[in-house]
Amino acid sequence: MIKGSIHPISEFLRESINIFRDLGFDVYEGPEVETEWYNFDALNVPSDHPARDMQDTFWLKDGRVLRTHTSNGQVRYAEMRKPPIKAVFPGTVFRNEATDAKHETTFTQLEGLYIDKDVKVGHLIWTLETFFKKIYGDDTKIRLKPSFFPFVEPGFEVDVKHNGKWLELLGAGMIHPTVIKNMKLDPDKYSGFAFGLGIDRLVILKYGIEDIRLFRSGDLRFLKQF
Repeated sequence: MIKGSIHPISEFLRESINIFRDLGFDVYEGPEVETEWYNFDALNVPSDHPARDMQDTFWLKDGRVLRTHTSNGQVRYAEMRKPPIKAVFPGTVFRNEATDAKHETTFTQLEGLYIDKDVKVGHLIWTLETFFKKIYGDDTKIRLKPSFFPFVEPGFEVDVKHNGKWLELLGAGMIHPTVIKNMKLDPDKYSGFAFGLGIDRLVILKYGIEDIRLFRSGDLRFLKQF
């Protein structure tokens, strides 16, 4: 009998989810086929944003989309909860783009969300530092650089120092007041942070994999290494 094994993406995702569970985060899995409202509008992505163009998004004939990020779970989850709201959103996401060694049309993401009274950037930094130290070791460091994303303000690109090198690995920021309003919450009373982890890229970094397309190639010679 030939024994199977857990796919490296699934194994890393489980490990990541368990770390966030230990930090008090719930887990919510939103739908892969999503409405334009939850995927774009509710997240303050304007109607003329490039992400809505056909080259980036898979649109269905009924006007729905294949979700472009697991951020689609943010407002859905918040509608069912009262603050404090603390959850991660794992799942497969889809982008209509050309593939190469660093880019795929299908990949795995883990979104994080925390909303409560008086949430600060420091809470975001502590959460991400704790996660990456558990994943890559105690000598891992992070740094934040200003950036723009429609659903956060301020927004940051987050670099991670691993094996002596700084690498840009994720986007994060403080949740935009408009998004908090779309959650039916008062942005003058509540604040929060969000971040999006590309699991495929984190696994590539951990194991030194050179081609992201190998993950979904079905090549047993590659998968048996794990």
